[in-house]
Order: sequence, then C-alpha cells, then structure tokens
Amino acid sequence: MSETRHVPVMLQRCLDMLAPALGEPGAVVVDCTLGLGGHSEALLTRFPEARLIGLDRDKEALRLSGERLARFGDRATLVHAVYDELPAVLERLGLPRVQGVLFDLGVSSMQLDEADRGFAYAQDAPLDMRMDQTTGISAAEVLNTYPPGELVRILRQYGEERQAKRIVAAVVREREKEPFTTSARLVELIRDALPQAAKRTGGNPAKRTFQALRIEVNGELSVLERAVPAAVEALAVGGRIAVLSYHSLEDRLVKQVLTAGATSTAPPGLPVVPEQYQPRLKLLTRGAELPTEEEIAENRRAAPARFRAAERIREDER
Repeated sequence: MSETRHVPVMLQRCLDMLAPALGEPGAVVVDCTLGLGGHSEALLTRFPEARLIGLDRDKEALRLSGERLARFGDRATLVHAVYDELPAVLERLGLPRVQGVLFDLGVSSMQLDEADRGFAYAQDAPLDMRMDQTTGISAAEVLNTYPPGELVRILRQYGEERQAKRIVAAVVREREKEPFTTSARLVELIRDALPQAAKRTGGNPAKRTFQALRIEVNGELSVLERAVPAAVEALAVGGRIAVLSYHSLEDRLVKQVLTAGATSTAPPGLPVVPEQYQPRLKLLTRGAELPTEEEIAENRRAAPARFRAAERIREDER
C-alpha cells in the first residue's frame, strides 16, 4: 500500500470550510466520494458530535474505509452507491436535510495504485477502469466496440484531446487485427499515432485518452450533473457544500451549479426582489482555490485540484 494513498487532498481547507456547519450536536455530513476514508476520518475526528454518511461505488474502497472508520462505531454509515443516488440514500436513512456535503472527484488513490484496475497509464494492466467492478462495461469494450465517430467525440469532449481523429484511426486499424485488452498496448499506439509536437506538451501523451475513457466508462460527468444539484437540494439552511475537482470539465460543471444557485432569478427592473427570486446559495470561494506549493510537494496528486464551496442561505419556496 503506497504512502501517497493516505494523503487526502486540501484536507485542512475542506475541514475549515465545513466547520461552521458541523459544530452542532447531531450535524450530518455526507462524504459523497469516500475512497479510503481519509477526509471522512478527519471529519469524524474534528467534529465529535457529527454523524457521517459515506458513499462509494467501489466495494473494495468501502471495505478498506470501513476498517479505517470502525473505531467511530455508528457515527459512520457507509453505503454502496454512486453519488447521484444521494437523495435515495438520504430518504432511506430518514434524513431530509444535512449540514455538510463533500465531493472529492476523480479517481481514488487506491484505484490508481492497484495496477490491475487499469486506471494508470504508467503500468501495464487489463483495460478495465470501472470504479464499480460489478457493473457496466470496461474501457476495453468501449475501445473495441464503439463506432469511430463516437470514440472521436469521447476523446474530444472528455479528454480535450486535439489529436482524437489520429488516435481513433489507429485504434480502429489495430482493433481489427486484435481486440485491445491491456493498457500498455494502448499507450504505445497513442505514442506512435501522435505527431512529435503533440508529444512534447502536457506530460504523458496517453493521459487525455485515459481520462476520456474513464469518464465514459463510469458516466462521471452525467453523474456529477445530477449529483451536485441534488447535494445543494439536500443542504439545510446554513449547510455547506465543498467540492474538489481534478480537471476543467468537472470544475466547469461545479462552477455552473454553484454560481446559478448564488444568482438572483428575478426579472430585470424589479424595485424589490421577492423572496422566491433571491439566491439560495452564497459562494464561499472566489473562483476556484488551488492547493499550496507545499501541499503539492508533499502530495503530487493534489497538483490539478480545484476547490469550490458554497453555503445554503435560504429554503426553496414550496
């Protein structure tokens, strides 16, 4: 088990941002992306009166975090669920409102560190990339069966890959000879397909393609599109949401939802803005906050992180 997996990203910032909402006895905080439980452990330790609900779609992550959080007893409730299932989970637990919600998006350290999960382009592994290995299609199936046009769309949209057409043309040629099964073959193909200039920018040339496949396999953006508004909806007045994103697509989506919630919906020109048009959120971060240089030096996985937070300031009009 590598040490990097134990370092939760921007931990102090997350705790400080959620603190004003979690001090009261009986406060409930939801960790929508439990992973190995680093953020959750810190939340339960810092807020001894709070109760935690932890969600994860990865059964192995739930098992490991369950061991880590066992000492907190019934203060921690861990649930096998994707985070857009938050409303159903809260309803089942009889919790109409919560005081805090945390999202730490992207791939968990454990998934990157377990070679056989196929998330990391730096080591050869089966091309799987499913966060929940009990359901859905693998990255290999996406590569081997999707029509070329669909693969180009995925690489462009989810990986922001400018060379999508070149890469897909090479994939289609190669998959006809033999279906893709492992990550090393895909990495090699991408290196060969890219022009020299494209190889010199932005780290490993396979990074964008792997990101795109992972987002497609796990439906990450469509899940997030449903999950962030649902989390805002679940917040009690005075409750806070904190979100860590790791690429521009996630961050843009989070920004849109939080900014919309913090904006008046009144028609222009009203002398007094009625309650139902008032913002229901207050933004707590100016733009997206970045990790400090010290934190990046200590935990390289923090480097791409973008942090946003907001507070619920009024109920919806019923």
